[in-house]
Amino acid sequence: MISKSNGDARSEIVNMHCDDQLEADPSIFVQNFIRLMEITGTQIRSSHNSTTTEGIEPNKINGLAQCYGDLSTQDCILCYAQIRTAFPNCFPRSGGRIYLDGCFMRIQNYSFYDQYTSPNDTTICGNATRKSNLFQQSTRRAVANAVTGALRNSDYFAREQMLVSGGNNSVYVLAQCWKTLSPSSCMACLENASISISTCLPWSEGRVLNTGCFMRYSDTNFLNPLPVSNSLSSSNKGSYDAEKMAKILNDSSLNFKYSTVEKATEYWNESNKLGQGGFGTVYKGVLQDGREIAVKRLYVNNKFRAVDFYNEVNIISSVEHKNLVRLLGCSCSGPESILVYEYLPNMSLDRFIFDELKGREIGWEKRFQIIIGIAEGLVYLHENTKNRIIHRDIKASNILLDLRLRPKIADFGLARSFQDDKSHISTAIAGTL
Repeated sequence: MISKSNGDARSEIVNMHCDDQLEADPSIFVQNFIRLMEITGTQIRSSHNSTTTEGIEPNKINGLAQCYGDLSTQDCILCYAQIRTAFPNCFPRSGGRIYLDGCFMRIQNYSFYDQYTSPNDTTICGNATRKSNLFQQSTRRAVANAVTGALRNSDYFAREQMLVSGGNNSVYVLAQCWKTLSPSSCMACLENASISISTCLPWSEGRVLNTGCFMRYSDTNFLNPLPVSNSLSSSNKGSYDAEKMAKILNDSSLNFKYSTVEKATEYWNESNKLGQGGFGTVYKGVLQDGREIAVKRLYVNNKFRAVDFYNEVNIISSVEHKNLVRLLGCSCSGPESILVYEYLPNMSLDRFIFDELKGREIGWEKRFQIIIGIAEGLVYLHENTKNRIIHRDIKASNILLDLRLRPKIADFGLARSFQDDKSHISTAIAGTL
Protein backbone atom coordinates (compact mmCIF):
# COMPACT_ATOMS: atom_id res chain seq x y z
CA MET A 1 0.00 0.00 0.00
CA ILE A 2 1.46 3.34 -1.06
CA SER A 3 0.47 6.13 1.28
CA LYS A 4 0.95 9.85 1.05
CA SER A 5 -0.97 12.54 2.85
CA ASN A 6 -1.49 15.05 0.06
CA GLY A 7 -1.60 15.06 -3.72
CA ASP A 8 1.14 16.71 -5.74
CA ALA A 9 0.77 18.14 -9.25
CA ARG A 10 4.49 17.40 -9.85
CA SER A 11 4.55 20.41 -12.15
CA GLU A 12 8.34 20.85 -12.19
CA ILE A 13 9.71 20.95 -15.76
CA VAL A 14 12.19 18.10 -16.21
CA ASN A 15 13.11 18.72 -19.84
CA MET A 16 11.90 20.73 -22.82
CA HIS A 17 13.00 20.24 -26.42
CA CYS A 18 12.09 22.62 -29.27
CA ASP A 19 12.53 21.56 -32.89
CA ASP A 20 15.16 23.24 -35.07
CA GLN A 21 12.76 23.87 -37.96
CA LEU A 22 11.02 27.25 -38.10
CA GLU A 23 7.28 27.47 -38.69
CA ALA A 24 6.50 28.39 -42.33
CA ASP A 25 3.62 30.77 -41.53
CA PRO A 26 3.90 32.09 -37.94
CA SER A 27 0.57 33.97 -37.98
CA ILE A 28 -1.46 30.89 -38.95
CA PHE A 29 0.57 28.76 -36.54
CA VAL A 30 -0.27 31.07 -33.64
CA GLN A 31 -4.00 30.84 -34.36
CA ASN A 32 -3.85 27.05 -34.61
CA PHE A 33 -1.66 26.79 -31.51
CA ILE A 34 -4.01 28.86 -29.34
CA ARG A 35 -7.03 26.86 -30.46
CA LEU A 36 -5.22 23.54 -29.94
CA MET A 37 -4.18 24.51 -26.41
CA GLU A 38 -7.76 25.50 -25.53
CA ILE A 39 -9.18 22.20 -26.81
CA THR A 40 -6.45 20.26 -25.03
CA GLY A 41 -7.20 22.04 -21.77
CA THR A 42 -10.87 21.08 -22.03
CA GLN A 43 -10.10 17.42 -22.80
CA ILE A 44 -7.44 17.17 -20.08
CA ARG A 45 -9.99 18.14 -17.43
CA SER A 46 -12.30 15.26 -18.30
CA SER A 47 -10.01 12.43 -19.37
CA HIS A 48 -6.44 13.38 -18.29
CA ASN A 49 -5.24 13.02 -21.90
CA SER A 50 -5.79 14.65 -25.28
CA THR A 51 -4.94 14.07 -28.93
CA THR A 52 -5.85 17.09 -31.01
CA THR A 53 -5.37 18.21 -34.59
CA GLU A 54 -5.92 21.83 -35.59
CA GLY A 55 -5.76 23.63 -38.93
CA ILE A 56 -5.43 22.36 -42.50
CA GLU A 57 -2.43 21.40 -44.59
CA PRO A 58 0.20 22.68 -44.92
CA ASN A 59 -0.28 24.49 -41.59
CA LYS A 60 -1.94 21.69 -39.62
CA ILE A 61 -0.50 20.92 -36.19
CA ASN A 62 -0.93 17.82 -34.05
CA GLY A 63 -0.90 17.78 -30.27
CA LEU A 64 -0.69 15.10 -27.60
CA ALA A 65 -0.96 15.77 -23.87
CA GLN A 66 -1.26 13.35 -20.98
CA CYS A 67 -1.15 13.39 -17.21
CA TYR A 68 0.34 10.40 -15.40
CA GLY A 69 -2.03 7.88 -13.87
CA ASP A 70 -1.74 8.88 -10.21
CA LEU A 71 -2.58 12.57 -10.65
CA SER A 72 -5.96 13.78 -9.46
CA THR A 73 -8.07 15.98 -11.74
CA GLN A 74 -7.01 19.01 -9.72
CA ASP A 75 -3.30 18.20 -10.03
CA CYS A 76 -3.65 17.32 -13.71
CA ILE A 77 -5.15 20.76 -14.41
CA LEU A 78 -2.33 22.46 -12.49
CA CYS A 79 0.33 20.43 -14.32
CA TYR A 80 -1.15 21.30 -17.72
CA ALA A 81 -1.31 24.96 -16.69
CA GLN A 82 2.47 24.86 -16.32
CA ILE A 83 2.77 23.34 -19.80
CA ARG A 84 0.56 26.06 -21.23
CA THR A 85 2.81 28.70 -19.68
CA ALA A 86 6.08 27.15 -20.85
CA PHE A 87 5.35 25.79 -24.33
CA PRO A 88 5.11 29.20 -26.10
CA ASN A 89 8.87 29.51 -25.48
CA CYS A 90 9.34 27.20 -28.47
CA PHE A 91 7.74 29.74 -30.84
CA PRO A 92 8.52 30.26 -33.76
CA ARG A 93 9.81 26.68 -33.94
CA SER A 94 7.46 24.25 -35.66
CA GLY A 95 7.06 21.98 -32.65
CA GLY A 96 8.55 20.44 -29.56
CA ARG A 97 7.96 18.35 -26.48
CA ILE A 98 7.94 19.05 -22.76
CA TYR A 99 8.25 16.61 -19.86
CA LEU A 100 7.11 17.42 -16.34
CA ASP A 101 7.16 15.02 -13.41
CA GLY A 102 3.37 14.79 -13.65
CA CYS A 103 2.46 15.33 -17.31
CA PHE A 104 3.73 15.51 -20.89
CA MET A 105 2.92 17.34 -24.11
CA ARG A 106 4.15 17.22 -27.69
CA ILE A 107 3.21 19.38 -30.69
CA GLN A 108 4.33 18.74 -34.28
CA ASN A 109 3.32 19.68 -37.82
CA TYR A 110 3.13 15.98 -38.70
CA SER A 111 1.44 12.89 -37.21
CA PHE A 112 3.63 11.26 -34.57
CA TYR A 113 1.13 9.42 -32.38
CA ASP A 114 2.56 5.92 -32.96
CA GLN A 115 6.23 6.87 -32.37
CA TYR A 116 7.84 5.52 -29.21
CA THR A 117 11.59 6.19 -29.57
CA SER A 118 13.69 8.83 -31.33
CA PRO A 119 17.20 10.38 -31.20
CA ASN A 120 15.83 13.02 -28.80
CA ASP A 121 15.13 10.46 -26.03
CA THR A 122 16.88 11.50 -22.83
CA THR A 123 18.03 9.92 -19.56
CA ILE A 124 18.46 12.19 -16.54
CA CYS A 125 20.20 10.92 -13.42
CA GLY A 126 20.24 12.54 -9.99
CA ASN A 127 23.69 12.02 -8.55
CA ALA A 128 23.30 13.54 -5.08
CA THR A 129 23.39 10.22 -3.18
CA ARG A 130 25.17 6.97 -4.01
CA LYS A 131 23.08 3.95 -3.00
CA SER A 132 23.98 0.46 -1.82
CA ASN A 133 24.04 -2.73 -3.93
CA LEU A 134 20.83 -3.85 -2.20
CA PHE A 135 19.09 -0.66 -3.27
CA GLN A 136 20.24 -1.21 -6.84
CA GLN A 137 18.93 -4.77 -6.86
CA SER A 138 15.57 -3.65 -5.46
CA THR A 139 15.37 -0.86 -8.06
CA ARG A 140 15.87 -3.30 -10.95
CA ARG A 141 13.15 -5.58 -9.58
CA ALA A 142 10.77 -2.66 -8.97
CA VAL A 143 11.35 -1.35 -12.51
CA ALA A 144 10.62 -4.80 -13.97
CA ASN A 145 7.44 -5.05 -11.90
CA ALA A 146 6.31 -1.59 -13.03
CA VAL A 147 6.83 -2.50 -16.69
CA THR A 148 4.77 -5.67 -16.26
CA GLY A 149 2.05 -3.76 -14.42
CA ALA A 150 1.85 -1.02 -17.06
CA LEU A 151 1.45 -3.55 -19.88
CA ARG A 152 -1.38 -5.24 -17.98
CA ASN A 153 -3.14 -1.95 -17.35
CA SER A 154 -5.49 -0.52 -19.99
CA ASP A 155 -4.13 3.01 -19.45
CA TYR A 156 -0.47 1.87 -19.65
CA PHE A 157 0.29 3.15 -16.14
CA ALA A 158 1.92 1.46 -13.16
CA ARG A 159 3.77 2.37 -10.00
CA GLU A 160 5.75 0.28 -7.62
CA GLN A 161 7.06 0.58 -4.09
CA MET A 162 9.61 -1.96 -2.88
CA LEU A 163 11.28 -2.23 0.50
CA VAL A 164 15.04 -2.55 0.21
CA SER A 165 16.24 -5.80 1.76
CA GLY A 166 17.98 -5.47 5.10
CA GLY A 167 17.07 -1.82 5.55
CA ASN A 168 14.24 0.54 6.39
CA ASN A 169 14.19 2.48 3.11
CA SER A 170 12.29 1.85 -0.12
CA VAL A 171 12.51 2.49 -3.84
CA TYR A 172 9.62 4.08 -5.73
CA VAL A 173 9.00 3.62 -9.46
CA LEU A 174 6.54 5.08 -11.97
CA ALA A 175 6.06 3.91 -15.56
CA GLN A 176 3.70 5.47 -18.12
CA CYS A 177 3.15 5.05 -21.88
CA TRP A 178 1.12 7.48 -23.96
CA LYS A 179 -2.31 6.09 -24.77
CA THR A 180 -1.82 6.53 -28.53
CA LEU A 181 0.66 3.61 -28.62
CA SER A 182 -0.20 0.02 -29.43
CA PRO A 183 0.54 -2.58 -26.70
CA SER A 184 3.60 -3.81 -28.60
CA SER A 185 4.94 -0.25 -28.98
CA CYS A 186 4.37 0.46 -25.31
CA MET A 187 6.26 -2.71 -24.38
CA ALA A 188 9.17 -1.75 -26.66
CA CYS A 189 9.26 1.77 -25.20
CA LEU A 190 9.27 0.58 -21.57
CA GLU A 191 11.85 -2.11 -22.23
CA ASN A 192 14.08 0.52 -23.78
CA ALA A 193 13.43 2.80 -20.78
CA SER A 194 14.32 -0.01 -18.36
CA ILE A 195 17.73 -0.43 -19.96
CA SER A 196 18.34 3.32 -20.05
CA ILE A 197 17.26 3.97 -16.46
CA SER A 198 19.58 1.25 -15.13
CA THR A 199 22.53 3.39 -16.25
CA CYS A 200 21.57 5.86 -13.49
CA LEU A 201 22.41 3.34 -10.79
CA PRO A 202 23.94 3.52 -8.20
CA TRP A 203 22.53 7.03 -7.90
CA SER A 204 19.35 7.65 -5.93
CA GLU A 205 17.27 9.15 -8.74
CA GLY A 206 16.70 8.42 -12.41
CA ARG A 207 14.31 9.49 -15.19
CA VAL A 208 13.89 8.34 -18.79
CA LEU A 209 12.12 10.69 -21.20
CA ASN A 210 11.31 8.60 -24.25
CA THR A 211 9.20 9.65 -27.22
CA GLY A 212 6.40 7.29 -26.19
CA CYS A 213 6.82 6.83 -22.44
CA PHE A 214 8.14 8.18 -19.13
CA MET A 215 9.86 6.29 -16.33
CA ARG A 216 11.21 7.41 -12.97
CA TYR A 217 12.72 5.81 -9.88
CA SER A 218 13.71 7.47 -6.61
CA ASP A 219 14.54 6.75 -2.97
CA THR A 220 12.01 9.49 -2.09
CA ASN A 221 8.28 8.82 -2.29
CA PHE A 222 7.03 11.06 -5.10
CA LEU A 223 3.94 8.95 -5.83
CA ASN A 224 0.40 10.20 -5.24
CA PRO A 225 -2.35 8.14 -3.64
CA LEU A 226 -4.73 6.80 -6.26
CA PRO A 227 -7.96 8.82 -6.50
CA VAL A 228 -10.88 7.39 -4.52
CA SER A 229 -14.58 7.95 -5.11
CA ASN A 230 -16.30 8.09 -1.75
CA SER A 231 -17.79 10.68 0.55
CA LEU A 232 -14.35 11.74 1.77
CA SER A 233 -12.84 12.19 -1.70
CA SER A 234 -10.83 15.28 -2.56
CA SER A 235 -13.64 16.37 -4.88
CA ASN A 236 -16.15 16.56 -2.04
CA LYS A 237 -13.57 18.12 0.23
CA GLY A 238 -12.97 20.79 -2.42
CA SER A 239 -16.66 21.50 -2.64
CA TYR A 240 -16.83 21.75 1.15
CA ASP A 241 -13.94 24.24 1.20
CA ALA A 242 -15.62 26.32 -1.50
CA GLU A 243 -18.91 26.44 0.38
CA LYS A 244 -17.10 27.34 3.58
CA MET A 245 -15.29 30.24 1.90
CA ALA A 246 -18.48 31.35 0.17
CA LYS A 247 -20.21 31.49 3.54
CA ILE A 248 -17.41 33.60 5.01
CA LEU A 249 -17.64 36.11 2.18
CA ASN A 250 -21.41 36.17 2.04
CA ASP A 251 -21.57 39.26 4.26
CA SER A 252 -19.51 41.25 1.75
CA SER A 253 -21.94 40.36 -1.07
CA LEU A 254 -19.10 38.97 -3.18
CA ASN A 255 -20.58 35.51 -3.28
CA PHE A 256 -23.12 34.78 -6.00
CA LYS A 257 -25.15 31.59 -6.08
CA TYR A 258 -24.33 29.60 -9.17
CA SER A 259 -28.01 29.01 -9.86
CA THR A 260 -28.66 32.78 -9.76
CA VAL A 261 -26.03 33.52 -12.39
CA GLU A 262 -27.03 30.53 -14.49
CA LYS A 263 -30.60 31.81 -14.59
CA ALA A 264 -29.46 35.37 -15.36
CA THR A 265 -27.65 34.15 -18.49
CA GLU A 266 -30.64 32.03 -19.53
CA TYR A 267 -28.61 28.94 -18.74
CA TRP A 268 -25.60 29.99 -20.82
CA ASN A 269 -27.68 30.68 -23.91
CA GLU A 270 -25.51 31.14 -27.00
CA SER A 271 -27.43 34.31 -27.88
CA ASN A 272 -26.02 35.89 -24.70
CA LYS A 273 -22.42 35.02 -25.50
CA LEU A 274 -20.27 38.16 -25.66
CA GLY A 275 -16.86 36.66 -26.41
CA GLN A 276 -14.31 33.99 -25.67
CA GLY A 277 -10.67 34.16 -24.57
CA GLY A 278 -7.89 31.94 -23.41
CA PHE A 279 -9.25 31.65 -19.86
CA GLY A 280 -13.00 31.64 -20.26
CA THR A 281 -16.20 32.55 -22.09
CA VAL A 282 -18.12 35.76 -21.32
CA TYR A 283 -21.94 35.98 -21.27
CA LYS A 284 -24.39 38.81 -20.75
CA GLY A 285 -26.87 38.32 -17.92
CA VAL A 286 -29.75 40.12 -16.27
CA LEU A 287 -30.36 39.70 -12.55
CA GLN A 288 -33.85 39.57 -11.03
CA ASP A 289 -33.54 43.21 -9.92
CA GLY A 290 -32.89 44.25 -13.54
CA ARG A 291 -29.15 44.82 -13.25
CA GLU A 292 -27.18 43.83 -16.34
CA ILE A 293 -24.02 41.85 -15.69
CA ALA A 294 -21.15 40.31 -17.64
CA VAL A 295 -20.28 36.79 -16.50
CA LYS A 296 -16.94 35.14 -17.19
CA ARG A 297 -17.26 31.36 -17.13
CA LEU A 298 -13.74 30.14 -16.38
CA TYR A 299 -12.24 27.07 -18.07
CA VAL A 300 -10.52 25.98 -14.85
CA ASN A 301 -12.72 25.04 -11.91
CA ASN A 302 -11.05 26.63 -8.89
CA LYS A 303 -13.26 25.03 -6.27
CA PHE A 304 -10.30 22.86 -5.29
CA ARG A 305 -8.35 26.06 -4.55
CA ALA A 306 -11.23 27.99 -3.07
CA VAL A 307 -9.10 30.01 -0.66
CA ASP A 308 -6.73 31.23 -3.40
CA PHE A 309 -9.62 31.95 -5.74
CA TYR A 310 -11.52 34.05 -3.22
CA ASN A 311 -8.35 35.84 -2.15
CA GLU A 312 -7.80 36.87 -5.78
CA VAL A 313 -11.40 38.08 -5.97
CA ASN A 314 -10.92 40.02 -2.75
CA ILE A 315 -7.90 41.82 -4.20
CA ILE A 316 -9.59 42.70 -7.49
CA SER A 317 -12.84 43.79 -5.86
CA SER A 318 -10.93 46.00 -3.41
CA VAL A 319 -9.62 48.30 -6.16
CA GLU A 320 -12.02 50.97 -7.41
CA HIS A 321 -11.24 53.47 -10.14
CA LYS A 322 -13.22 55.11 -12.93
CA ASN A 323 -11.01 53.39 -15.51
CA LEU A 324 -11.28 49.86 -14.11
CA VAL A 325 -14.13 47.43 -14.76
CA ARG A 326 -15.86 46.73 -11.46
CA LEU A 327 -15.91 43.15 -10.23
CA LEU A 328 -19.23 42.48 -8.52
CA GLY A 329 -18.53 38.99 -7.19
CA CYS A 330 -17.90 35.36 -7.98
CA SER A 331 -18.93 31.77 -7.44
CA CYS A 332 -16.97 28.54 -7.34
CA SER A 333 -19.57 26.29 -5.74
CA GLY A 334 -21.06 25.11 -9.04
CA PRO A 335 -19.64 22.93 -11.83
CA GLU A 336 -17.25 25.71 -12.87
CA SER A 337 -15.88 28.92 -11.39
CA ILE A 338 -17.42 32.20 -12.51
CA LEU A 339 -16.63 35.90 -12.16
CA VAL A 340 -19.38 38.55 -12.27
CA TYR A 341 -18.57 42.03 -13.64
CA GLU A 342 -20.49 45.17 -14.45
CA TYR A 343 -21.87 45.11 -17.99
CA LEU A 344 -20.65 47.71 -20.50
CA PRO A 345 -22.85 47.90 -23.61
CA ASN A 346 -20.22 49.34 -25.97
CA MET A 347 -18.12 46.20 -25.54
CA SER A 348 -14.37 46.32 -26.21
CA LEU A 349 -12.09 48.82 -27.93
CA ASP A 350 -10.97 46.36 -30.60
CA ARG A 351 -14.51 46.33 -32.03
CA PHE A 352 -14.05 50.00 -32.88
CA ILE A 353 -10.44 50.47 -33.95
CA PHE A 354 -10.34 47.35 -36.14
CA ASP A 355 -13.67 48.08 -37.85
CA GLU A 356 -13.66 50.64 -40.67
CA LEU A 357 -17.22 51.82 -40.04
CA LYS A 358 -17.31 51.81 -36.23
CA GLY A 359 -13.84 53.31 -36.15
CA ARG A 360 -15.30 56.56 -37.47
CA GLU A 361 -17.28 56.92 -34.25
CA ILE A 362 -14.10 57.64 -32.30
CA GLY A 363 -12.03 60.47 -33.73
CA TRP A 364 -8.52 61.36 -32.66
CA GLU A 365 -9.67 63.52 -29.75
CA LYS A 366 -11.73 60.64 -28.33
CA ARG A 367 -8.87 58.19 -28.97
CA PHE A 368 -6.52 60.47 -27.06
CA GLN A 369 -8.96 60.54 -24.13
CA ILE A 370 -9.17 56.75 -24.21
CA ILE A 371 -5.36 56.48 -24.12
CA ILE A 372 -5.19 58.87 -21.14
CA GLY A 373 -7.92 56.88 -19.33
CA ILE A 374 -6.06 53.59 -19.83
CA ALA A 375 -2.86 55.17 -18.53
CA GLU A 376 -4.65 56.53 -15.46
CA GLY A 377 -6.09 53.08 -14.74
CA LEU A 378 -2.67 51.46 -15.00
CA VAL A 379 -1.08 54.09 -12.76
CA TYR A 380 -3.74 53.37 -10.14
CA LEU A 381 -3.06 49.62 -10.32
CA HIS A 382 0.71 50.04 -10.14
CA GLU A 383 0.72 52.62 -7.35
CA ASN A 384 -2.02 51.11 -5.18
CA THR A 385 -0.74 51.31 -1.62
CA LYS A 386 -2.46 48.07 -0.53
CA ASN A 387 -1.70 45.76 -3.43
CA ARG A 388 0.17 46.71 -6.55
CA ILE A 389 -1.35 44.83 -9.47
CA ILE A 390 0.46 44.12 -12.72
CA HIS A 391 -2.14 43.31 -15.40
CA ARG A 392 0.27 41.67 -17.95
CA ASP A 393 -2.27 41.39 -20.77
CA ILE A 394 -3.17 44.91 -21.85
CA LYS A 395 -4.65 44.85 -25.36
CA ALA A 396 -7.59 46.40 -27.20
CA SER A 397 -9.95 43.50 -26.43
CA ASN A 398 -9.30 43.99 -22.69
CA ILE A 399 -10.29 47.67 -22.79
CA LEU A 400 -14.08 48.07 -22.44
CA LEU A 401 -16.04 51.24 -23.23
CA ASP A 402 -18.99 52.62 -21.28
CA LEU A 403 -21.96 54.49 -22.81
CA ARG A 404 -19.87 57.66 -23.14
CA LEU A 405 -16.95 55.69 -24.64
CA ARG A 406 -14.85 56.08 -21.51
CA PRO A 407 -12.28 53.26 -21.18
CA LYS A 408 -12.27 50.67 -18.43
CA ILE A 409 -9.50 48.09 -18.08
CA ALA A 410 -10.89 44.55 -17.87
CA ASP A 411 -9.85 40.91 -17.48
CA PHE A 412 -7.55 40.48 -14.54
CA GLY A 413 -7.25 36.75 -15.21
CA LEU A 414 -3.50 37.15 -15.60
CA ALA A 415 -3.12 39.81 -12.91
CA ARG A 416 -0.42 39.34 -10.33
CA SER A 417 -0.49 41.13 -7.00
CA PHE A 418 2.77 42.27 -5.44
CA GLN A 419 3.42 43.35 -1.89
CA ASP A 420 5.71 46.33 -1.37
CA ASP A 421 8.78 44.17 -0.78
CA LYS A 422 8.31 42.14 -3.97
CA SER A 423 9.91 42.87 -7.32
CA HIS A 424 7.80 43.49 -10.43
CA ILE A 425 10.20 41.42 -12.50
CA SER A 426 8.75 38.21 -13.99
CA THR A 427 10.63 35.83 -16.27
CA ALA A 428 7.61 33.78 -17.34
CA ILE A 429 5.68 34.41 -20.55
CA ALA A 430 2.21 35.75 -19.82
CA GLY A 431 -0.63 37.35 -21.70
CA THR A 432 -1.50 36.84 -25.36
CA LEU A 433 0.91 34.99 -27.63
